[in-house]
Amino acid sequence: MEVISRRTFVKLGASAAALSFGGLVSACTSDGTQQAATGSAAASPGAGVKQVVVTMTVNSEPEAGFDPLFSWGCGEHVHEPLIQSTLINTDLELGFVNDLATGYEVSADGMAWTFTLRDGVRFTDGEKLTAKDVAFTINGIINSEAAQADLSSIREAVASDDSTVVLHMTHPDNTILYTLAVVGIVPAHAYDQDYGSNPIGSGRYRLEQWDRGQQVILTANPDYYGPAPKVGRVVVLFMSEDASLAAAAAGQVDVAYTSATLAGQVPAGFSLFSAKTVDSRGISLPSIPAGATKESYPAGNNVTSDLALRQAMNSAVDRDRMIEHVLNGHGTAAHSVGDALPWASADMKVSSNIERARQVLADGGWTVGSDGIMTKDGLRAAFDLYYASSDSVRQALAADFADQMRQIGIEVSPKGASWDDIYPNQYSSPVLWGWGSNSPVELYQLTHSKGWGNYACYDNAEIDAHLDQARAARTVENSYEPYRKAQWDEATQTGVAPQGASTWVWLANIDHLYFQRDGITIAQQKPHPHGHGWSLVNNVDQWDV
Repeated sequence: MEVISRRTFVKLGASAAALSFGGLVSACTSDGTQQAATGSAAASPGAGVKQVVVTMTVNSEPEAGFDPLFSWGCGEHVHEPLIQSTLINTDLELGFVNDLATGYEVSADGMAWTFTLRDGVRFTDGEKLTAKDVAFTINGIINSEAAQADLSSIREAVASDDSTVVLHMTHPDNTILYTLAVVGIVPAHAYDQDYGSNPIGSGRYRLEQWDRGQQVILTANPDYYGPAPKVGRVVVLFMSEDASLAAAAAGQVDVAYTSATLAGQVPAGFSLFSAKTVDSRGISLPSIPAGATKESYPAGNNVTSDLALRQAMNSAVDRDRMIEHVLNGHGTAAHSVGDALPWASADMKVSSNIERARQVLADGGWTVGSDGIMTKDGLRAAFDLYYASSDSVRQALAADFADQMRQIGIEVSPKGASWDDIYPNQYSSPVLWGWGSNSPVELYQLTHSKGWGNYACYDNAEIDAHLDQARAARTVENSYEPYRKAQWDEATQTGVAPQGASTWVWLANIDHLYFQRDGITIAQQKPHPHGHGWSLVNNVDQWDV
């Protein structure tokens, strides 16, 4: 099958709309024959089979293939694995619903989770899916250093019989439900080092073709136990923003991702589809003085370790202005990681108030220096702000933040860099990050003193206790209040909220934008987590093409 390369689209650029691509993708059939392009990328690749062609970011392509034991479906960019089934799933309101499981229960002490499985499920090679496969998958993740899914609170998964699996815990942890909702179950009998390139699953789709660096083609699994997908074939092209726009302009795709900076260039025959997200951009603020080390990296910053300065920046930043200036309105103000989710705290919200920010600085002992920059005990209020130089939106956000902070006498120097250069500075300098998940795991990890994302190096026993209590709650509903108290506890006046430790400045939630071909109906979306890619096609089986 001929493929469209990212290089080809980049080269063609904006002029692509005037060129003919001759149905390179949409006109290819599964048997390799060519059909004349019909003007719709959704043209059937075969009798009675509906197809949709979608572009995704280059980073959406799974480097290790379609292997849940590495990063497919889980990790930084979470989504439903499509090729594999999961024990449970989440609905549009992010409530848990059964998939492979017919039910589950947790022991009174939270140390054992028992799942019962539906009968009659088979992998695409015809073998029956049993509890042994579930145990194999979970134990494989636990024992793999390369696995991105965090199931470290599970000591061992044991198949009691063909339809029952018990997860024995190292400590109570209700957040495993969120992770299990994206962990695809692999076949123990057919798993090897090449599984990522040749996955066998029991999900809605199976892998028809993968051309690395180019495209992935999924076809509906005829033996799927659930409702048959309405879309029989899904073609995903990995390409840059410019190439994605060119592909849409050329009429070769049905849905093309785009960014706020290109969103105004809607091609003829398309409209702009906007998906709400919890994909947040925020700045971590090291809260300890310079001189420490963490994971062998320098840790601490003499400027941002000043509490008054951190609180002042949170009060000064005008998030709404930033969304209009940088995102052209395609976003919402962010005040935490996970705004609007059940565990979000209203106390994280703060409105822009320059005068209050100046007063906080004055009360904290900062005075205006001769160059207009605040000083305190001979220290200038100046620091570098790292951002990924490959991300135009982060670059613009960093520049806008620096411009706003200068109004209160803080000198912020945006510093674009590769991630290889950013990581050594992640504990000693502020970094503009992208985070966001439909799970409280990130709130825990970014806030707990032992969390892998504690870039602020903040350590508070009361906050840790709230977070640990939340994670150990027997139900997820019982975890919401202690999560909120970790953000701000009115009784003890502690938390990471702006009026408290103020360890981050959260800026904006980025809308995920797509050019949507007229006539294509994208099914209602859950809030998209961080990662502009596969979340869109979580429910592609329900689209109307």
